[in-house]
Amino acid sequence: MLLIYDGETTADAPTPRTGGVPLVPGEFVWPRCRECDGAMQFLAHLPLDIGVVAVFFCQNDPGMCDDWDATAGANRACLFSGELTPAIVPADGETLLDAVTALRLHPADEPTEGPVLGRLGGEPDWLQGDETPDCPSCTTRMTFTAELKEGYDYASSANFGGGGRGYLFNCQPCSEAAFLWQR
Repeated sequence: MLLIYDGETTADAPTPRTGGVPLVPGEFVWPRCRECDGAMQFLAHLPLDIGVVAVFFCQNDPGMCDDWDATAGANRACLFSGELTPAIVPADGETLLDAVTALRLHPADEPTEGPVLGRLGGEPDWLQGDETPDCPSCTTRMTFTAELKEGYDYASSANFGGGGRGYLFNCQPCSEAAFLWQR
């Protein structure tokens, strides 16, 4: 399935989107960068069959923290289930994108209308080479979940180094998710 630009939406829409505020369980603690200790930027909300994935990465001092690496601690993907409510956004750090973009699911084998901003499932289209992470809990190779492009415009773009792509993975048995990007 492709993720197609579908205009703007509300900050807490329960539908696929980039930007806005993550929908989270009650015990959620906003992720902080392991390198600079700043609150990470919320990037995407993706409701999937396995649960809702929220993607974060450090944008407090772009290029200084290893936000492209799945294990360096400067990005985080969270897999949630159950009742979710809008998170409380920390006052410090670069925490939110400048705009909220709705993403519409569209079959990959049909002609598209509108910019393609990513896709769900299939195989990753690596820009640099396979960097599929292992699950931090069970150490098995994680399953590819989604690929994200930088964004529709400047206000809604993720900083993947200019022309980069984000890659999301999961380990359903362990309820783990991981994120990295390449350029």
